[in-house]
Amino acid sequence: MSQTQAVGAGGMPGGALYIIDYGSGNLRSVQKAFEHVGVPAVVGSDPQAIREATALVLPGVGAFGAAMEQLKGKGLVEPLVERIEAGVPFLGVCLGLQLLFERSEEDPGVDGLSLIRGDVRSLPSTVKVPHIGWNQAELCGCSDLFDGIPDGSAFYFVHSYAVVPRLPGDVMCMTDYDGITFVSGIETGNVAAVQFHPEKSSTLGLRFYRNFARRAGLAVEPVPGEPAGAAGADASVPGPEVVI
Repeated sequence: MSQTQAVGAGGMPGGALYIIDYGSGNLRSVQKAFEHVGVPAVVGSDPQAIREATALVLPGVGAFGAAMEQLKGKGLVEPLVERIEAGVPFLGVCLGLQLLFERSEEDPGVDGLSLIRGDVRSLPSTVKVPHIGWNQAELCGCSDLFDGIPDGSAFYFVHSYAVVPRLPGDVMCMTDYDGITFVSGIETGNVAAVQFHPEKSSTLGLRFYRNFARRAGLAVEPVPGEPAGAAGADASVPGPEVVI
């Protein structure tokens, strides 16, 4: 920890962003991405640190049911929900998006965090599963998380399931994958989450994380190596045919 960082009562650097570790994936890459844009980030599984954090990030890969079991076992569900409902800026990434929902086809009978109405469904058998690689995020409205990111820009995906919100207003962006569309990002109030991995998405991914840090009121730095007026991928793709 830098000697210049103030430390709170629970050992958290003052103004820190907290990345929640529930044993699901290598979170160091997410931490490094925030550090690249000048944002101090702490990785951990301390309920008190969640309660003290300026902003929260819930990344992860793996199975829905196992992740919920880990969150409950570590005593993280209550402080996480408490802080989200209190208005603390929150960002879910990949599995962290899916866990916000009520349930998943991956593990029937397991309740999610139920902060977003809707469920998680398997990608249809008409496409190759898992969906791995670069694909475009088409915005459904304005969001400061996409400031400086052209509509239709490409991000990196790795997933077999997709969220289906009940409320259309919760949808932030959508993605076309071989003729089907799925929700690739949601946003409502202080809660935002994406199916793609910004930390694996080069310059635009770093810009996305920087925008989230700005939303949380954290000091940020320019994205290293970011070209002026960087453009995203060509957004002129055929219209989707199936919505899951």
